[in-house]
Amino acid sequence: MRRLFPVTDQTHSAAASGGDSAVVSGTDRDWTLDELADAYAYPRAAGTGGIARPWLRANMVSTLDGAAHHGGRSQSISSAADMRIFGTLRALADAVVVGAETVRLEGYRPARARDAFAARRAAAGQASAPVIAVVSASLALDFSLPLFTAPVVPTLILTGAAAPPERILAAEKAGVEVVIAGDGPGADPERVVHALADRGLVRLLTEGGPRLLGQFVAAGVLDELCLTVSPMLTSGYAQRIAGGPAPAVPERFALASLLEQDGLLFTRYRRV
Repeated sequence: MRRLFPVTDQTHSAAASGGDSAVVSGTDRDWTLDELADAYAYPRAAGTGGIARPWLRANMVSTLDGAAHHGGRSQSISSAADMRIFGTLRALADAVVVGAETVRLEGYRPARARDAFAARRAAAGQASAPVIAVVSASLALDFSLPLFTAPVVPTLILTGAAAPPERILAAEKAGVEVVIAGDGPGADPERVVHALADRGLVRLLTEGGPRLLGQFVAAGVLDELCLTVSPMLTSGYAQRIAGGPAPAVPERFALASLLEQDGLLFTRYRRV
């Protein structure tokens, strides 16, 4: 993996590496998980050990022609390096926010506790694994799946006050906590962020799908986008990474970092 931006002579390696190796811009080599975790660390408040406020980042992958998946799943346009970054981003998050359709299509399972990140999470006061927070208006989910029955930390469902009461009851009977974060049938994006922050979950990561990401974009609550650009052309009619209503004024994001491996570009943009 090479760092293409920002261009620096040398960046500090993770403390766990003992300073033996440094990530030099343009150097193509495998990065340790600690180096990846340092590169994707959440912003911190000046002079404190925690971040200043809830921070919502998205992680998505796209082909050169803008497809967010091929054949209904994102795995076919991903890579081993992309999955390492995917796992690192999860390991840094307090909560992974995901839409119900993505849960169904991608066969979501509970986030797992990883020994490689245990010390880092403990030092940050985090649970051993991130919470999976499913956003759903209909709650048309199978509550017998491991995501709900066998998580390391309990899975949450965020919905609106007008969601089907029988589905809310079904979730609660299965032992799943339902969080009301909207007045209509679905959850309000801004209230999703605040509802999670009220539970101490402030390092937030959304993995889609495109409709949920589009809602966060339209609401103006997305702080950061980690976008993997895969060197593939798929054509077809696959969705782009975000869909749905557009914000009143397009928001500008600035490039924060750019990595490359095997022709894939790992971009990170932050809201200006």
